[in-house]
Amino acid sequence: MTETVILLAALVVLLLAAVAALGWLVLRRPPVTVRDPALDELARLQAETAGRLQAMGEALTGRQAELSRVLSERLDSVSSRLGASLETTTQATVDRLRHLHERLAVIDHAQKNLTELSTQVTSLRDVLANKQARGAFGQASMEAIVKDRLPKGFYEFQYTLTNNTRPDCVVFLPDKRPLVIDAKFPLEAVTALRDAASDEDRKVAAQRIRRDVAEHVAAIAGKYLIPGETQELALMFVPSESVYAELHDGFDDVVQKAYRSRVVIVSPSILMLAIQVMQQILKDARMREAADQIRTEVGRMLEDVVRLRERVLKLQQHFGQTNEDLRQILISSEKVEKRASRIEELEFDGEDAAGVNVIAAPMARRLEAGE
Repeated sequence: MTETVILLAALVVLLLAAVAALGWLVLRRPPVTVRDPALDELARLQAETAGRLQAMGEALTGRQAELSRVLSERLDSVSSRLGASLETTTQATVDRLRHLHERLAVIDHAQKNLTELSTQVTSLRDVLANKQARGAFGQASMEAIVKDRLPKGFYEFQYTLTNNTRPDCVVFLPDKRPLVIDAKFPLEAVTALRDAASDEDRKVAAQRIRRDVAEHVAAIAGKYLIPGETQELALMFVPSESVYAELHDGFDDVVQKAYRSRVVIVSPSILMLAIQVMQQILKDARMREAADQIRTEVGRMLEDVVRLRERVLKLQQHFGQTNEDLRQILISSEKVEKRASRIEELEFDGEDAAGVNVIAAPMARRLEAGE
């Protein structure tokens, strides 16, 4: 539309220039006295052209004003939509930046946690590298599991047996014989196997694992399995699930040899399960003891009920005797009342009164005797 307006404006300008040039030519011609029809026609055409050019200029002016109005409205609409779009885009960008900042904060926090965790893992590796520290770590892990699942009084740490040995922990089962738990697993050979760089190193480390575990199993069986005092088997605690899985996967002969020696190798999860089984056994034993006590108390209650029945029967007999005595008393009182009434009905004068006394005296004695 803008190009059309420009073309129209150019055309109007050209027409105006042509009219101006034609008028200039007419004005340059010398005046003549004789009217030429051609000149009259040219003047008429000039006047019509000037009128048409004026009408076209006015129409062009109106069109230009309408075009300006339409262009202004469209520019306002485009500006409004562009402003709303920019505002929406800005808000979305701000929200995305805010979410990005939050995620960056979470990532930063996770990175700090990973740094702390790596520091703790390094510390744990340093702890496991030291034999004494590793033993303390295994002891602490085992004690935490036992304390968390057994009530006090059913276990004891560093308990002294009759052969003066002190296992890491014992659990007292209902038969009063303690179950021994040892927490000193030899991890040096396992660490050497994991750090082995060649097949020869791994072979040497595997032989060392078999030797160290066999020696420790033999030590447990020799020191802590006392016939008649302890249970027939003992538990060897491994404070690592991965080490336990590695033993079962690559050293099944060692595990079977430990079983034959009546020593069971347990991981933290297996120890938790074993402790839960022990807890249920102790609970059943307490329930049986409680049932025996209840049975004893019920027997005593039955004895008390029998004695109570005998005493109620005796009391009933006493009440029966008392009722009989009361009945006899009522009969005697009725007799006395009747005889007193008969005495009141008698009237005596003078000598008859003495006779009455003679008669009344034996009667009074009979009344006193209860006749």
